[in-house]
Amino acid sequence: MNIAVLLKQTFDTEEKIVLSDGKVAEEGVKFVVNPYDEYAIEEAIRLKEAHGGLVTALSLGPARAAEALRTALAMGADEAIWIDDAGIPQDEFEAAEAIAAVLRQQSFDLVLGGSFSVDTGGAQVAVRVAAALGLPHVTSITKLTVGGGTASVERDAEGDLERFDVALPALFTAQQGLNEPRYPSLPGIMKAKKKPFKSFAAEDLGLAGDGDPAKTERVSLSLPQGRQAGQLLQGNLQEQAETLVGLLRAGSKAI
Repeated sequence: MNIAVLLKQTFDTEEKIVLSDGKVAEEGVKFVVNPYDEYAIEEAIRLKEAHGGLVTALSLGPARAAEALRTALAMGADEAIWIDDAGIPQDEFEAAEAIAAVLRQQSFDLVLGGSFSVDTGGAQVAVRVAAALGLPHVTSITKLTVGGGTASVERDAEGDLERFDVALPALFTAQQGLNEPRYPSLPGIMKAKKKPFKSFAAEDLGLAGDGDPAKTERVSLSLPQGRQAGQLLQGNLQEQAETLVGLLRAGSKAI
């Protein structure tokens, strides 16, 4: 079974985020594999261990995206593909078109990705890739079983459980609860440093110089407001309730 895993390198949201000219300042920022993509990597490796085959990690981004691919290789992926995003408009539609262009050149039975990326939270790229390739897809799965050319998946649905049987090839995005991602082993890390991986530029995919602008535009980006100190209400319950209503009405405009 050949499995392609879509990865994105994101800034670590646990670190302090600094904005400069409407963008996240990259200087001093720690970058990591998008946490939801780690579930996809782990599931792909488990399927390979159970059924055999090949796991290929694929990432679109600047040169630093190689770090995310090395992490996937250290975890147990077999091959890696880097798509240089220089010259490719920075939105989900164009990203999906570039990834789909590469996948058309590959042989795969299954495509896995994260439910969404923690930096933009669009949850669009993977499903757009499925649409571009004409693949059936199910998002945010928490269980995956493969056998006989069919995948059986489960996902949470607002407190309920949905089950689907999907013919392969297909694309699925992983949600927390699908598995527990492994840590790269030291031997895996050392081997990953020596593994070469394929790279594609916009020119290789026929996407350079097409003049198509991004389909979406980020209008603004801002940090959330800082938390204010809590306020201790005084008086009996009636007085506290009246004070709280006044604060909600005049302060936060909640009522």
